[in-house]
Amino acid sequence: MWRTSKDPELQPVLAGLFLCMCLVTVLGNLLIILAISRDSHLHTPMYFFLSNMSLPDIGFISTTVPKIIVDIQSHSRVISYAGCLTQMSLFAIFGGMEERHAPECDGL
Repeated sequence: MWRTSKDPELQPVLAGLFLCMCLVTVLGNLLIILAISRDSHLHTPMYFFLSNMSLPDIGFISTTVPKIIVDIQSHSRVISYAGCLTQMSLFAIFGGMEERHAPECDGL
């Protein structure tokens, strides 16, 4: 594990950094989806796939970062078997969603 994550003075900074990263990613992807769905000029296949690629990105960040923030704040590095299984399953599902659209977007 990182040496800096054990320093009590840096833990709020790290938690804030991860929280900002999570919020910027989620809000940015939501703005992409909203802009593409609202503007009729963006109803082309390329933008359709771009909005569909934003969904797994939101899923990836929502699967891992909240657990990291909780671990930093609670000083615990323990995850239950069910929590680990859930996190790995969601990560695989969102990875499969992204892999599914990657070949389609290469031609655009």
